[in-house]
Amino acid sequence: MAQSVIVQVGQCGNQVGCCFWDLALREHAAVNKKGIYDDSLKNFFRNVDTRGAGDGVDISKGKICSLKARAVLIDMEEGVVNEILQGPLKDIFDSKQLITSISGSGNNWAVGYKFFGSLYRDQIVERLRQTAEHCDCLQCFFIIHSMGGGTGSGLGTYILNVLEDEFPEVYRFVTSVFPSGEDDVITSPYNSVLAMKELNEHADCVLPIENESLFDIVSKINQMVTSGKPGTTVKPESLVTSNEGGIKKKPQKKPFDTMNNIVGNLLLNLTSSARFEGSLNMDLNEITMNLVPFPQLHYLVSSLTPLYTLADVNIPPRRLKSSLHFVSWNQEGWKTSLCSVPPVGHSHSLLALANNTCVKPTFIELKRRFTKLYKKKAHLHHYLQVDGMEESCFTEAVSSLSSLIERYDELDATKDLPVEDQLRLNIVI
Repeated sequence: MAQSVIVQVGQCGNQVGCCFWDLALREHAAVNKKGIYDDSLKNFFRNVDTRGAGDGVDISKGKICSLKARAVLIDMEEGVVNEILQGPLKDIFDSKQLITSISGSGNNWAVGYKFFGSLYRDQIVERLRQTAEHCDCLQCFFIIHSMGGGTGSGLGTYILNVLEDEFPEVYRFVTSVFPSGEDDVITSPYNSVLAMKELNEHADCVLPIENESLFDIVSKINQMVTSGKPGTTVKPESLVTSNEGGIKKKPQKKPFDTMNNIVGNLLLNLTSSARFEGSLNMDLNEITMNLVPFPQLHYLVSSLTPLYTLADVNIPPRRLKSSLHFVSWNQEGWKTSLCSVPPVGHSHSLLALANNTCVKPTFIELKRRFTKLYKKKAHLHHYLQVDGMEESCFTEAVSSLSSLIERYDELDATKDLPVEDQLRLNIVI
């Protein structure tokens, strides 16, 4: 059974990762009623014998001593990690899985990548190796980070480079949270474009997540739940929310917990076939094989349904393949996996991954926001004062993004259609 390691970087990465682990534990508790350490648990957890005998407790005897997450938690501010260690998930992590500082990256990609990357490289490599040594068959590193801040974008993509150097044969899947146009971080366009260059060059697959789309989804769910219309009663525990998420709740203007749980559910669905039996299993390497025909065009759009289940409405599933338009040279670019275990609170679930040109508007908007700042050289001095950072880093990064957009332009089958007919994929709930 292949194993995967989650690498959580920055505030957003650790908050999303925390929700993931909470949901994963609930899912396995619902499936594994006897609490036996089995192959499904082995993918993301290791079993530690707290009596001093080490790992590898005899599964056949049904013993489970102490679960530890296959994870590395990294943040240059210690607040979120400390909250995790004081919350319900504290027992699944230990000090050998953590790297924290106190100063933060100041919303500056260069500080995260150039300064903290060099400063903490040896410690990062050691934590990654220790985690990898506990795996019998390490298949994939999942990096969870945001693109807009300093630590997530800078140190997150630095770690992506480290993984390629130290574990070149292990897949690198990246869940990247893209900032909205109304992001509070004024320098987020710089950070995102600088990070994009690293994602283009060093990731195997990237799952781009738009903050704005997540917020819209949660708003639609809330409207559905509170509308009071016939057929909108939601079944208990069917929302994509966790109990606590491992972090103490504070009043928020935006429903970040539910937004983070959507991403956590996405990762659970993505790996369900690797953890549970099914009539048609799919390995992670089959995703890259079937969905990434060109190395740099590895940005996969995800759609997940249902995000909640209505109590008195049964909506039959539709066949998607007949309504999709494939490129002429790959009409069979379709892979199906069937897992026998649905998510907690649902009778069924569907995750669709698509490699298509609908991600292009996100990149175009990102370039527009970057150019607006860069034309005025606004805030540039904060980056250039970091050792090893030069203005050429900006020009190379935006050139890399422009090349990516051009590649999608070449493959965009809808570019000659009227604007009103051009499609941009949104998650439908």
